[in-house]
Amino acid sequence: MRVYLPATLSALAELHKTGRLSPAPLTAYAVTPALREWYTEGDSEELEYAAMTDAARASLRLLADAPDAPRRRVVIAAEVPDAQAVPLYHGSEPGLVRVSAEVPLSWVASLHVDDPAVLDEVALAVVLLGAAEAGDEDAVFTVDGIDDHELLWYATQELPDLLG
Repeated sequence: MRVYLPATLSALAELHKTGRLSPAPLTAYAVTPALREWYTEGDSEELEYAAMTDAARASLRLLADAPDAPRRRVVIAAEVPDAQAVPLYHGSEPGLVRVSAEVPLSWVASLHVDDPAVLDEVALAVVLLGAAEAGDEDAVFTVDGIDDHELLWYATQELPDLLG
């Protein structure tokens, strides 16, 4: 199953250093039966995009908990054995899954990271995330606006250059 793991640049550095994402279990997003039901009109590409967008939003939450981390959302796309990715059926996040194993670099298909040009916008979204989740409409508008910025695609071979 293709899963999208929310991360930070620090997690990418650890992936590069150790060759794996750990510790398990890991939170991820995927095209689950609940996501298919929620997004009935979407084709497979649109469903994958929805799962990755949810992972990018979760990356914002990780950044909010890591004040020293560079303000760039990171999503790691990985191919995980189906038995290791269990849907959680959380109502507000229909693509939420729990990955029960460490994810070795060999399972990683691609890396997705914010363009450095949007650092200030991501930083503002991180600051406003709590207010947005509490229902502040102005904060919601700003945080939702960050989704307009596509994450850049990187092959796993580019990991050292991305971190350098």
